[in-house]
Amino acid sequence: MIWKEISIHTTEEAVEMITNFLHEEGAGGVTIEEYVDNNKPRDTSLGQWFEIPPNDIPQGEARISGYFPEGTDIDAVVASVKERIAELPNYDIDPGKAEMAVKDVSEDDWANNWKQYFKPIRVSERLTIKPTWEDYVPQSEQEKIIELDPGMAFGTGTHPTTSLCLRTLEGVIQEGDEVIDVGTGSGILAIGAVKLGASRVLALDLDPVAVSSAIENTRLNKLEEQITVVESDLLSVLKQEAGAELNVKLPVRVVVANILAEIILLFIEDVYQALQPGGYYIASGIYKNKEQAVKEALLATGFEIEETAREEDWVAFVARKR
Repeated sequence: MIWKEISIHTTEEAVEMITNFLHEEGAGGVTIEEYVDNNKPRDTSLGQWFEIPPNDIPQGEARISGYFPEGTDIDAVVASVKERIAELPNYDIDPGKAEMAVKDVSEDDWANNWKQYFKPIRVSERLTIKPTWEDYVPQSEQEKIIELDPGMAFGTGTHPTTSLCLRTLEGVIQEGDEVIDVGTGSGILAIGAVKLGASRVLALDLDPVAVSSAIENTRLNKLEEQITVVESDLLSVLKQEAGAELNVKLPVRVVVANILAEIILLFIEDVYQALQPGGYYIASGIYKNKEQAVKEALLATGFEIEETAREEDWVAFVARKR
């Protein structure tokens, strides 16, 4: 099958917004390439396996490629995405030059080739992410394996925002906790929460592609009874409008969200309402230029910041409800 590829050269801070634009225009898949410093020493303290292909992308920049089936009005898609990218500076997001190019590619050129670089990754003391097509033997009884086929949804564990969330979850989750995962993507954080001891997780996403991916990954890990995936947002859940059995009892002890800072800022009060007194909110997906804005909003709502975790240019907050 031949697909139309739209590639966009942009900045790292604009990656998640532009990726979302492509999905909303009907992309059948999206790939993201970021700067790779192949001379940089890698942290192997947890036994991570890195197989990162070299590229020619400058530091701080990224190349996003969206794939559209034959018959798509590609000119209309390009025009729409360009218009939306042009609005990003209004939200204090620099998209860079945002140069775009279109070409035809065969399905094998993008759908499966990336898998050769996705290997089992030890992301914390207790969690290892294993792609379904790889063999891996746990090194100890304490090591928990997350089986993952990310499909078209964001969240392989290799991105700093996801690994930050998993490591902070490990320090917060207690046996028997009930958790809400907002913007679940591939379901990786919901699965990680259960592997760390949570009894039940409600995983929410507004993207039907992500919902399908999270349901499939929940099945792969045999956690259908512990994880409920719902196409919804948190406000609808609080109003009991989600239209499905929630599987958790509000308020919960932990809420985790790995999404754009701009979106995090929109529902901080909803998270506060969803949490028990003393409950934890782990907020990730925050680019460094939005750190202060999110911090101030958390404090203004009534949260205490217990930890600020950083990896590369990304930030995650562990906030506690007073």
